[in-house]
Amino acid sequence: MSGVAAIDCGTNSIRLLIADVVHVGEDEVQVVDLDRRMEVVRLGEGVDETGSFAPQALERTFEALRDYAEEIRAHGIEPGPDTVRMVATSATRDAANRQVFIDGVREIIGVEPEVVTGLDEAELSFVGATAEFAAEADEDGDSGLTPPFLVVDIGGGSTEFVLGGGSGADDELVRASLSVDVGCVRMTERHLRDDPPTAEQIAAATADIDAALDEVEKVVPLREAGSVVCVAGTATTVAGIALGLPEYDPERIHHSDVSVGDLTRITEELLKSTSAERAGIGVMHPGRVDVIAAGALVLSRVLERTGADHFTASEHDILDGVAWSLIV
Repeated sequence: MSGVAAIDCGTNSIRLLIADVVHVGEDEVQVVDLDRRMEVVRLGEGVDETGSFAPQALERTFEALRDYAEEIRAHGIEPGPDTVRMVATSATRDAANRQVFIDGVREIIGVEPEVVTGLDEAELSFVGATAEFAAEADEDGDSGLTPPFLVVDIGGGSTEFVLGGGSGADDELVRASLSVDVGCVRMTERHLRDDPPTAEQIAAATADIDAALDEVEKVVPLREAGSVVCVAGTATTVAGIALGLPEYDPERIHHSDVSVGDLTRITEELLKSTSAERAGIGVMHPGRVDVIAAGALVLSRVLERTGADHFTASEHDILDGVAWSLIV
């Protein structure tokens, strides 16, 4: 048994997964969670407008990383290329001063963060979200979801789409993928500036999202998906609201289904509500209050474009894909 640590640093949040790798057979391993943590640090604050990280955003991120470094050491993991991997995504790809971020991370964690491309991000999210489906199908022949899977990862600065995992043994893991610069933080800062946003602002954001989806459809055949699996905080928060949970419960949310009707209703309610009203929702993380409406709007437009009647929310995503990359 050996421990690994995965860190995902996005535009809105930074997350840590510490896991044990358990060998259960000659060629089979399982990843067992030891600790999962998430902090909303808003690293991408203002990056869409200024093109650079703000000093206060960098300090919030470094503060969270110092706590993560302590946890990694507490679990007896010595940082190195085989034990710790940190990926940085949309905001870091866009920031002109990203070297300041990279140097700070190396000093705190002991490994250099990888500024992954949008396509790499999409594939890591796909592996993280679907690895357990393959395991379940191997065990009883039915994972409960129909391939091919469309994994949608709505982040703060970008959204990744990846289609893969066909029904035949010879099908490719990933058939098509694309990352577009449409995320909950970016859409909020760019369009939804009032509280609640105006009809004109919502229309502008919708047009922006739809234009990005036009580009996605040129590369990823969205309507060929047998199942739509949505990962990250927007999707899981919406799922928690749809379930009527009094507080965030990842076990209840994981693999729950949200219908088009529920998603449409929740999106409309979030767009009409004030920050104070959204903050009063039981499953709402304080760091998502100001961006959840934009995230739900992205999610709603995506699901409509796929033609699916529901999406499945997954708590497993790019973070799990990063952990798997350390052991395979």
